[in-house]
Amino acid sequence: MAVVASEFSSGGGGGSRDEIRTQFITREGTYKLMTLSEYSRPTRMPLNGPNNTPVRVSFVKTLDPATASNDDRLCFNVGKELYVYPYNGIRKAADLTRPVDKRLYRGTSPTCHDFNSTTATSDRIYLVVGFSAGQVQLLDPIGKENSKLFNEERLIDRSKVTCIRWLPGVSNQFLVSHASGQLYVYHEELSCGTAPPVYQLFKEGDGFSVYTCKTKSTRNPLYRWLIDGAPCINEFAFSPCSRYLAVVSQDGFLRVFNYNCIELLSLMKSYFGGLLCVCWSPDGKYLITGGEDDLVTVFSFVEKRVICRGRGHTSWVNVVAFDPYTTIVTDGEAFDMSGSDEDLPASSPPSLNHSLRDQDATSNLRPVSMRSSTKNLTDSGSGGESGITSYRFGSVGQDTMMCLWDLTEEILRPPVVRHRTSTMTNDSSQSAVSVSVVVANNTAANHCEDDNCTQQTVSSTLSSSSSSSLNTKLGTLSLNEDSTKDSKSKKKNRDSKLSAHKLSINVSTKDSDRVSVAVVCPCLNEVPIIEPLTCKRIAHERLTSLIFREDCFVTSCQEGIVYTWTRPSRALNGGFC
Repeated sequence: MAVVASEFSSGGGGGSRDEIRTQFITREGTYKLMTLSEYSRPTRMPLNGPNNTPVRVSFVKTLDPATASNDDRLCFNVGKELYVYPYNGIRKAADLTRPVDKRLYRGTSPTCHDFNSTTATSDRIYLVVGFSAGQVQLLDPIGKENSKLFNEERLIDRSKVTCIRWLPGVSNQFLVSHASGQLYVYHEELSCGTAPPVYQLFKEGDGFSVYTCKTKSTRNPLYRWLIDGAPCINEFAFSPCSRYLAVVSQDGFLRVFNYNCIELLSLMKSYFGGLLCVCWSPDGKYLITGGEDDLVTVFSFVEKRVICRGRGHTSWVNVVAFDPYTTIVTDGEAFDMSGSDEDLPASSPPSLNHSLRDQDATSNLRPVSMRSSTKNLTDSGSGGESGITSYRFGSVGQDTMMCLWDLTEEILRPPVVRHRTSTMTNDSSQSAVSVSVVVANNTAANHCEDDNCTQQTVSSTLSSSSSSSLNTKLGTLSLNEDSTKDSKSKKKNRDSKLSAHKLSINVSTKDSDRVSVAVVCPCLNEVPIIEPLTCKRIAHERLTSLIFREDCFVTSCQEGIVYTWTRPSRALNGGFC
């Protein structure tokens, strides 16, 4: 087991770990809390009764055609209340007396929300809000006259809305997840009907199924995704190229789908407990998850294996987020996930293909490096001559701690290629199958051929003839050099110990003679363990949001306070205290 420690883990000028910090130090400088940029309820009064609904934060940028200026809007929920404010960032103090919109709900609480950035203007912003009783509301905080309620009678789903997102590049459709283990695709202009929907199977995959409403006229929901076992879906996230959907659930699994082709591509299991949050890297190569095992886990979407785990929190990890503005870029091969619609098969659902329009993998990114030796990620995505060699990401949890992590090339690069041959005996047919195991690095170029829906899909059975010899590349299997030297008794004990944590799935392609086995839950001693760059307590209550922006990052806690932390360069040149 490799442990990578940070020389800055005690940054911030010393002090106790339990001390609440208003600033901390990393290698690029000092991050400082902007106390005048705190957003909250106009009067900070204690909430009546328990508040178990996490405080979520959403941002949108609007363009005023008259002045050609960009204005930010901030939305957050506290208890049964929902607030929308102009967000001034570090430029000037927040004015809590003049919210753009304030709403108080009875009988239910807002749980999540998302702005439609595609259609946002200075005089109209569409915001979708999910509620604890299962309803979904579409509203305009500026115009206030456009408001529509979906699942009003709770005929579609009666469980809590856990996550809601507009489909990338689509102005009128959004995706909603529920605690019932189901996802629904809504169209903002369609009604939900006056009777419970009757579904018909549209497509069935490995461990999930997709349904449509069986009606003469189109109605909401357009699609219903159901995961087998119906685990509570805690969060989902679309990849930067908009083609892939990552879903984390209470059963501890990370599932990655090709949204257009409706195919399950990757699967990963938490060390224990449910997974609560997920985030894509800016280039779409890696995913970060956090959950009830108090760990952050880095999963390679390209190699389909766990890269490392991070240990720094002492309680559940609520939010993980990549920081594209401090990502280090050096010369190397870029990762292209753009593709084209011509690669998609005719059998793919037309509405799904239309809903996710082609985008460049890094078209929405404007990373600004803190170091003079770094390059812009946009150049990496378009020119194909640069590659990311170090990533920065953050995590916040119920322990009120914020951790910053560096995912360096030392961790990203797999070990040297090693070969090992083993024999598996089938007791029923008394035949042996020889498997050659190779630990190697799968290049990104071999990954994005799934636009024509020939991407590897998860299969629950292994079919092979009694005398066939299978040669396969296991890029996700971690081997120790001294494993061949263990005695038979040690190997037996080790196998029985790992069986509680290791799950294997078979990934099959059109060529039935080639089978890849992925270890979806490696043990702690099988992958590197990294420590945070810095880990500081920054709030009195559990932290529920983390958003990185170009000049700052934003956090929120369960008290209903939204904090703004300025970056080192901004703290020295401008801003206020």
